Parts: sequence; C-alpha cells; structure tokens
Amino acid sequence: MPKFITIGYGEQEGYDRTAAAIRDAAHAHDAKLQKDGILMGIAGSPVQVRNPDAVHVETMNGPFMNSPLPVAGFAVIEAADLAEAIDIVSRTPCAVAHGVVEVWPLEQP
Repeated sequence: MPKFITIGYGEQEGYDRTAAAIRDAAHAHDAKLQKDGILMGIAGSPVQVRNPDAVHVETMNGPFMNSPLPVAGFAVIEAADLAEAIDIVSRTPCAVAHGVVEVWPLEQP
C-alpha cells in the first residue's frame, strides 16, 4: 500500500481558540491512528547533517523550513491513494485547530 509523509504545522494560539470538543475528537482520531499502527510524533528540534565528500560531518541546528506556522508533528501513513491520505489527515489536530497538514507521497523504488 502506498505510504505518505505528513507534516503538521500549528501554533498554540490556533489550538486554544478551537472548541475543546473538536480538539478532543481530533486527539481521539490520532489515538486511533496510532493504535492502528501509524508512526506519529511531535516534532522536536531539527538538525541538518552534511558530510561533503564523506570527509567531514557538519551539523547545524534548525529549524529550516519556512512557514508562518511552526512544525508541530509528523506521521508516516499508509493509504490507498492521495485522496484517502487527505481524508485521514483532515481530522487530525493540526488540520482542525487552525493549522495545516502537508501530505507528501513517499516514492519508493
């Protein structure tokens, strides 16, 4: 089954202004996804890693992506197609609490 990388963006202000019942339903949806085996987590602080010509590892602390909202979390999901992946993430906290979720098809050789 195809896999998709999802990246959720959101901020506390948007989360706080979302009705508690909507937030609770979104968290219940996430809990069910995790119970069903979806790999999901809250974003930590990123690090860029470079190793030019495989001779010297260089690291730089992030964040690096440019968005008006901070990265809030991620998931790796399986879905039959992009439409199903969109349906799955449309009920997650970032999607319902005034944030946004990107869905990236994971191309596998």
